[in-house]
Amino acid sequence: MFKDSKKKLSAPVTDTLLANGTSFEGTIEAEANIRIDGHFQGDICSTHAVVIGESAVVRSDIIARDVTLAGKVFGSITTEGRLTITPTGELYGKVAAAALVISEGGVLDGTSQMIRTKDAEPSAVSTDASDLETQSGTRKDRENRQATLQSETG
Repeated sequence: MFKDSKKKLSAPVTDTLLANGTSFEGTIEAEANIRIDGHFQGDICSTHAVVIGESAVVRSDIIARDVTLAGKVFGSITTEGRLTITPTGELYGKVAAAALVISEGGVLDGTSQMIRTKDAEPSAVSTDASDLETQSGTRKDRENRQATLQSETG
């Protein structure tokens, strides 16, 4: 009459919160959204979104799908999605992101690098000597044609 069910229930994605007035030092690895409103020092790695609230001060390297920055981060942020720096957000360090949005008033004091998505990546570049010769020959042909056109036009 009743079937013996051996199906495992998957746990819902829950958010992780480090509240204002809280300090934490260590490493956070999560498969959930993370929000930090307190002080944090260490590394953060999430397969979901990370939000750094207005009152947060974070000394960290952050790796996440998407990051929203409204507080202060000293370190690097790497995201395969979007980094959004709000008008109150300040980043002092490196950024590697597929998309970068900085609102008026937001601060990025460091370097940024665009990460190309897999769909936008060019085909692999060959280092085969014959391919390099062909590429070089094509470049020379193009330069010769441009020089000829310039000399003809005066």
